[in-house]
Amino acid sequence: MPETFRALLVTRDEDKKQSVAVAEMTEADLMEGDVTVAVEATTVNYKDGLAITGMAPVVRRFPLVPGIDFAGTVVKSSHTDWREGDQVILNGWGAGETHHGAYAGLARVKGDWLVKLPPQITPFEAMAIGTAGYTAMLCVMALERHGIAPERGPVIVTGAAGGVGSIAIAILSRLGFHVVASTGRTSEEDYLRDLGAAEVIARDELSGPARPLGRERWAGGVDAVGSHTLANVLSMTSYGGAVAACGLAGGMDLPASVAPFILRGVSLLGIDSVMAPLSLRREAWGRLARDLDRAKLASLSTTIGFGGIVDAAHAIVEGRIRGRVVVDMAK
Repeated sequence: MPETFRALLVTRDEDKKQSVAVAEMTEADLMEGDVTVAVEATTVNYKDGLAITGMAPVVRRFPLVPGIDFAGTVVKSSHTDWREGDQVILNGWGAGETHHGAYAGLARVKGDWLVKLPPQITPFEAMAIGTAGYTAMLCVMALERHGIAPERGPVIVTGAAGGVGSIAIAILSRLGFHVVASTGRTSEEDYLRDLGAAEVIARDELSGPARPLGRERWAGGVDAVGSHTLANVLSMTSYGGAVAACGLAGGMDLPASVAPFILRGVSLLGIDSVMAPLSLRREAWGRLARDLDRAKLASLSTTIGFGGIVDAAHAIVEGRIRGRVVVDMAK
């Protein structure tokens, strides 16, 4: 275990102005936990972008190491489930919000927060998936539990060129669904079709005020946008359909009518990735190892080094990131 390691640290001054800088830390600087992990790979999620730029109050204690997920190897453990050498994944549980997160050489966390890295995937593939892909799989599983199957009809994915959207498309298409991809970046149509989208529509079709009920266009959907987009998706969902909502890139509001729920029996399925129980997490990661095409995963991800995290954080909140960004912590 190194005596010191580099970390990205978010601080705030007396005037509550936030800043980010690289710092040298020691094991003594880590927070409470019964497992210490050498972080090998992490990623930059939209939430991480908000945390680093300060565009939303994601970080709730200072100073703090941001980064909501990582993959790495256990170097010290007093937890009964984990021992030195185990490869693990962490998503959520307050990491990067109230507990030191991924953007450091070491992380000390609670063993109950960890999931075993599936043997079929590498730490770098796990972070190409990351919280975005894990959330996408939670959405797919929720739709399946509601009975949404390919024979029911098309499914829509909003925010399609983002992390959640890209992986949702790859999973759903591999499962046999006719996927409609909604994006504000129509220049990415070839990319989305390569992932498996059968149709690509412009975000503008769904960004205006929603009618109480629209033409039935899809049996279900994965929405990472919220606001008017989610309201429109709901209004166009067919009888007995369901929409899994997991994001708020377009806003936290939902200017919708009750009409889809009481006249078409549509269900809105809320997806929380941060505090999801371990049983659901293990199922999701097992499904990702089985149902996500590794070649498509490679095509939708790029790799950067530790020094590129801040720039990537700004790029993702500005809508300039396509797919997934993996951070190789050794670079």
